[in-house]
Amino acid sequence: MSGTLYLIPVTLGDDNITQVLPPNVIATAQKLTHFVVENEKSTRQFLSLIKPLKPIRELQLELLNEHTDDKTLPNLLKPLLAGHDVGLMSEAGCPAVADPGAKLVALAHQKGIRVVPLVGPSAILLALMASGLNGQQFAFLGYLPVDKAARASKLKEIEKRAQTHNETQIFIETPYRNQQMLEAILSTCNANTLLCIACHVSLQDEMITTKRISEWKQNALPDLHKKPTVFLLLA
Repeated sequence: MSGTLYLIPVTLGDDNITQVLPPNVIATAQKLTHFVVENEKSTRQFLSLIKPLKPIRELQLELLNEHTDDKTLPNLLKPLLAGHDVGLMSEAGCPAVADPGAKLVALAHQKGIRVVPLVGPSAILLALMASGLNGQQFAFLGYLPVDKAARASKLKEIEKRAQTHNETQIFIETPYRNQQMLEAILSTCNANTLLCIACHVSLQDEMITTKRISEWKQNALPDLHKKPTVFLLLA
């Protein structure tokens, strides 16, 4: 029989792990000897904190990130097909959500491999929960265009969709471009549109605030530079 692919969540920063991850998640990760990971360095740091049953140097870590060729994905499933349980870990908190691990999960289903998602922090869902915006209808858009004109056009498009469908629009940006994104939102969107900024979600300095565009413009803007942030819009 094939092994089980466990989707192992990690913390979104230097958290107290026991406050963010349930004990059964930590216990499951401690037992595993095979992992598919987005970043080997941060994975080793995480594993050193949870203290796996085997020495970290004896664990098998395989990389899966945005540079991974799709043709190599079947090789990542070989330990599973040989009967080993494997943990999939991401830099995004929860694997396979806004994460290249989704491709491996899809292939695992094709091969009849059991996939088990474990509970952990998802900045996208936590931001939506805390935003006060519509949690019945929402869309996650990933990254918006970098070009200023294309970005402004996209913002107008998603603002119209938010208004027409009463659908919360959720998107992210590369942390070092967060401030430019915020400024673009404020200069492009209508005064009555609601904007939630969710920064450093689940960390000690977490900030989740929802205001209308006009209200955001009345005060000093938060410093989002190099801080993982989720933006949510509802017109």
